[in-house]
Parts: sequence; structure tokens; C-alpha cells
Amino acid sequence: MKVCVVGTGYVGLTTGVCLAFLGHEVTCVDYDAAKVELLRSGGTPIYEPHMTELLAEAAERLSFTTSYADAVPGAEVVFIAVQTPSLPDGNPDLAYLRAAAESVGQHIGAGFTVVVNKSTVPIGSGNWVDAILREAFERTHARRADGEFSVASNPEFLREGVAIADTLYPDRIVVGSDNPRALDVLNGLYRAILNQTFTPPTFLPRPDEVGAVPMVSTDLASAELIKYAANAFLAIKISYINEIGRLAGKVGADIIEVARGTGLDARIGPRFLEPGIGWGGSCFGKDTAALITTAGDYHHDMPIVQAAREVNLRQRRAVVDRLLDELRILKGRRIGLLGLAFKPDTDDLRDSPAVDIAEQLIAHGARVALHDPVAAQRFARERPDLAPHLCSTAEEVFDDSDAVVLITKWAHYLDLDWGKLAGLMRTPRVLDGRHCLDAARMTRLGYRYLSVGG
Repeated sequence: MKVCVVGTGYVGLTTGVCLAFLGHEVTCVDYDAAKVELLRSGGTPIYEPHMTELLAEAAERLSFTTSYADAVPGAEVVFIAVQTPSLPDGNPDLAYLRAAAESVGQHIGAGFTVVVNKSTVPIGSGNWVDAILREAFERTHARRADGEFSVASNPEFLREGVAIADTLYPDRIVVGSDNPRALDVLNGLYRAILNQTFTPPTFLPRPDEVGAVPMVSTDLASAELIKYAANAFLAIKISYINEIGRLAGKVGADIIEVARGTGLDARIGPRFLEPGIGWGGSCFGKDTAALITTAGDYHHDMPIVQAAREVNLRQRRAVVDRLLDELRILKGRRIGLLGLAFKPDTDDLRDSPAVDIAEQLIAHGARVALHDPVAAQRFARERPDLAPHLCSTAEEVFDDSDAVVLITKWAHYLDLDWGKLAGLMRTPRVLDGRHCLDAARMTRLGYRYLSVGG
């Protein structure tokens, strides 16, 4: 099929590259000319494992442009995958979505086109986008647009760091539309994934447990709510184990063993039962806020989702509180933070716990030393006010520090020579924000081992 993807962020770029790899003819459009030129040259504006390799394999069927006129006409499927950042009131900012929908509507050509909301959007946005498309189409073509296109929702469930695997080997594909023809088109688009009939890339083989992928075909509103419900549940699951972790610390229980014993229950499962500093990134915070705000529009409270947000914020404050308990005074203390990205295998800094913690420590008068093996360059661009605190190596973070906090679970940090690094510190203390270091080993190496929770 001929496919257009609007937006080349994490979702749009991953979607476009994977569909081209599967054999579709894909054109990605983005207003950022510098980003388009980078992609044309084989580079990527984001850090995502295997993206460069897959981009090279799909190059013959993949093109990039800043022109809607080059991308939209003739496309059977148009994905809108633009950013929808949070506004101060919790609602997502739909300005980018509106602009994209208007531009798509102006350039839709002859034939039937399915316009797919891939961005995470409020419930009911499908109808809103349909109205924008129709108005833009009629203004441009001076005739009724009935039957020329149909809007569908196809929410993404990608995890940064494993976005390509999540696209090629998903748990499920959800599509929502009130038009059976649109559902048929999307079923055909995804058939190779649904049936797993494609030859996997050599660098990302098909997992043994992956078989036929279920497709959930439903109405627009249900598809939109599925996305929010799934992300909110995962956010709740993380906050729940962190809530239990705080109790574990008080009663002397081992939260790692508690999480393991809980997760072995098949009704619960181990994924996302990972105690620590909590979640960040572009999805959970934004989507839980939007869900609460949407519910409020209908005079409906969501206290469980609200509590998950409050617990998550508390985990960040708990890091600073734990250091205060240990050091008593933070003024003048040198505190090292290992990791700036909100999770490993990405350079995404959106809603990163590290940034929040660094700001809190500085407010307490501490001297912070920051490092990340991948996200440092992006951090320097996006946070020039904190860039002077960056260290070029992880070893510099330890030098003359009163404590080091492990924030992002990068393999690079787990492989450090921790014994040697202890000798560089003023006082060897490590606060394990992800419960990923061996406490007994750290103690043997001379550290005072601290954690958040039990």
C-alpha cells in the first residue's frame, strides 16, 4: 500500500520505517527541514536501538519530505503521529493535530483514504479530526467530501528502547472506526504483522513465543479509551509497587522479593512491578492527566489514577528525603546522579525523574554532578541552565562526591568498576534508585548502600 506518515518523532518514525520494511511505500512528512535532511542522509533524530539499521534496509521504499503535496495525494492510509503535549490544565495541546489534519484535508486526492489518528488524543478526537478534515477538503476542492475518506484510531503501545520490536511483534493491534471499509484497509495494511508472515530483520529475530497477533476492531471512542486505560493501568501498577515498597522499608521486608512473589501470580504478572524512583517519559504523566481531565468533563472522579500520579511524584521527593536523612545537610555536598534519560536505551528527557531530582538538590544547596552515556548531548541542548553540571565520564560523577544516586538503569552503569570508584568518593554512599545493584556486593566494596523503600 501507499502510506503517508505525518510526524517523525518516536511514534511516526518507527511506524513509517517498520511499514516500509514490511513492503509498503511510505512517505514521511515533517515541517522540520533539518530533521528531514538528516533522515534523508540515513541519520535519525532520536536514539532508538536498531533504528539506523532498519532505516537502511527500508530505504528503497521510504522517503522524507516537508511537503504535504508530495506525501498525501494517492496515499491509501495517512497516519497522523504528531506530538500532543500536556497543557497546564492537564488537557493535551491539540494545536499540532489540528494543523496536521487541516493540511491532510487540503491534499487528499482521488480514491478512498483512511486517515489514522496515531497520536494519543482525547476521547472523541476522531469525530473532531473528521470535521477538520472535511472542512479543509471542501474548502480546497469546492465539493462535498462524503465518501472520500474515513477517520480511524490506531493507538500505539510502543516502549521507547524497544519500539521496533513492539511494532513488529506486538501484543495486539487496536483499530477503531465506524466505517467497515476503513477497518478492512487497516487489516490489509497490518496483515503481515497479524499473521507474522514477514521475514524478520537479522538483528531483531522473531521471539519464539510470538504467534498470530490479535486485532481488536472496535469503534472510535473505544479505541481511544483503550490507549488511555492501558497506560493508566501500567502507571498504577508501578506506583502500587512503590507504595508497597515504602511499607516494606518500614517493616523490614525486601521489596524485590515482595515484587517477585507478587508477580509470579499469573493474574498479576511481573512486568511493571519494578520498585524505585517511578515513571517518567512522554506517555504516563500526560495520559493520566488527560484521562483525569476528560473524566472531569463528565463530572466523574478518578481517584485511583490521581493517587498513582501523587505516589509517583512522591518517589522523586523520597530520593532527596533519603539523602537528607543520611547526610543531614545538603548545602555544599556534592551529589552525583547517574542517568538523565527517563529510562535506558533512549535519549528522551521528557518528565525525567533525574531532572526533577537535580533541581530539588540544587534548591537545597547541593552541588550536583550529572552523567548519561547517551542523553548528555540532548540534555545540554534542552537544559542549558543545568549543562554546566554535566560530567564527560561516569568516573567524574564519583570524584569527591558525598553520595551517588543511580537513576537510570543503563547497562553501562551496572558494568562500572564500582570497587575502584569507591576510592574516588569523599564518603562512599550509593543510593540505588532502581533496586538493580547487589546490596551485599556494594557493602563488601565499601559503600553504604541506600535505596528508596524496602
